[in-house]
Amino acid sequence: MQELKIIYLDEIDSTNREARRLGDAGAAEGMVVVADRQTGGKGRLGRTWFSPAGTGIWMSILLRPNLPPEKVSAITLMAALSVCRAIRSETGLNTQIKWPNDLVIDGKKVCGILTESVTSDSQLKYVVLGIGVNVNQTEFPEGLPYAWSLRMTAGRELDRERLIEGCLNCLKEDYERYVRSGDLRELRQKYEAHLVNLNQPVRVLSPAGEWTGVAKGITDGGDLNVLNDQGELIAVNSGEVSVRGVYGYI
Repeated sequence: MQELKIIYLDEIDSTNREARRLGDAGAAEGMVVVADRQTGGKGRLGRTWFSPAGTGIWMSILLRPNLPPEKVSAITLMAALSVCRAIRSETGLNTQIKWPNDLVIDGKKVCGILTESVTSDSQLKYVVLGIGVNVNQTEFPEGLPYAWSLRMTAGRELDRERLIEGCLNCLKEDYERYVRSGDLRELRQKYEAHLVNLNQPVRVLSPAGEWTGVAKGITDGGDLNVLNDQGELIAVNSGEVSVRGVYGYI
């Protein structure tokens, strides 16, 4: 990855949208957009991401990996590992990964990651990696039963700038490993060490129906290996299914 260049904004509709505007304008890899507040932040499946001023980390990184488009989805898992490592290092909080890319503490979600790619003639032009971390919130709106913040566990206000620096340092290190290998083989063991689903019963929600099994880690491509009730090991893809705990979110 080239040297990071950080743009700080007081307010923006979405850091991912701004990073896409920069990508379309030809900006180099390593551009980082950080906003104090987002008015239109989005999570997966078009869900709204609650991102008020002065509380969280709302940032997006522009990437231009020399990879085929099908390799992009695993970047999301790579980023989850990076941010998880950074939060643990900077705060000491027992942060874990809920496959594929949510970060949780005690079963509550503290971070979401959204990866968007732009292609042309089946070639990858760039990737926008969006990261939202709930840092210093003390409450959340109704309708977000699993939302949580680092402060609500730590019991104190945390330094957002220090966390941003830690996240970017870990991201740079893990991203370079991912691009070098073209998959998660160099990061898989670390990812699984933080995987809250590992060896736990899970419920797989797919268009074809629901089924249960036990999570057995991930593949090099980022799929989740699930041992079903018939003893078959099935690799499930995050683009096709959702995975929840049998009795709740994790």
